[in-house]
Amino acid sequence: DQYDTFISQLVEQFNQCAAEMSDSADSNISVKIEVYNAGKSQTTQNDQVKNMLEQECDVICVNLVDRTDPTAIIDLAEKNNIPVIFFNRELVEEDLERWTRLYYVGAQAFESGIMQGELAAEAFLTDQSLDKNGDGIFQYVVLEGEAGHQDAIVRTEYSVSTMIDSGVEVEKLGYAIANWNRAQAQTKMAQLMSQFGDSIELVIANNDDMALGAIDALKASGLTKDEWPAVIGIDGTDVGLEAVKNKEMIGTVYNDKEGQADAMLNLAYELSTGSDLSDLNLIDGKYIRLPYARVTCDDVDSYMEGDTE
Repeated sequence: DQYDTFISQLVEQFNQCAAEMSDSADSNISVKIEVYNAGKSQTTQNDQVKNMLEQECDVICVNLVDRTDPTAIIDLAEKNNIPVIFFNRELVEEDLERWTRLYYVGAQAFESGIMQGELAAEAFLTDQSLDKNGDGIFQYVVLEGEAGHQDAIVRTEYSVSTMIDSGVEVEKLGYAIANWNRAQAQTKMAQLMSQFGDSIELVIANNDDMALGAIDALKASGLTKDEWPAVIGIDGTDVGLEAVKNKEMIGTVYNDKEGQADAMLNLAYELSTGSDLSDLNLIDGKYIRLPYARVTCDDVDSYMEGDTE
């Protein structure tokens, strides 16, 4: 989905890395990239992969629309002996094992949930103003990415369990599915606010776009910033980081789009030239995983400058 903020920034970074590889003074490499938007349709994506194979691409990188339905893509790739790098949406392990030339680049979803929970717990334990009703319990709502989506489920589960493990008593007021989308999140947040009013003390969003949608609803509500619940996201998109800097979000969890783009390009290059993959430190010969990082207003500037080392 080209309108997904995180994916669009990752692809932009991927293209930039490829341009740098091609432009390197000591490089004889020419990298040609074709980018396709599946528009959230797995059928469309399957047709696009078929078209890529007909164009004799060397490597195909796929952000699956449906992580449980990679069969058509895998079968097409194996039939044509073209390697596939899946990214961002991790397919089921058994599917990745179906053929030797399948790979995955991304991060562990549970890590982002843990870090989100840590950020929320630390904020509640150190800032008494977040406990608006003074009952010692963090009342929260959740904006979830997609119904049944593994990353959304895992992020929410670990975020909540980490708060509890950190000694914070929590109470879930409600949740809404907002499909990773800012506009949908604004609508859903407005509905949650009409239902629960000022009882909401925390908004857990599975990504920054939905966190920003919640902030849009809070701004439209007429509440002062001091009256807002805490809002926390995941991804560290440019607009998400800006919201952390402005203290509209208490924090986000940085999903290393630069590292993922660079790793995916290097893997694609090695696969296309038939090189040895041993230098890439693949996990189980299949996976490249990049770590998440916690971001608050104290260190957000370094991430906004692109310094994520």
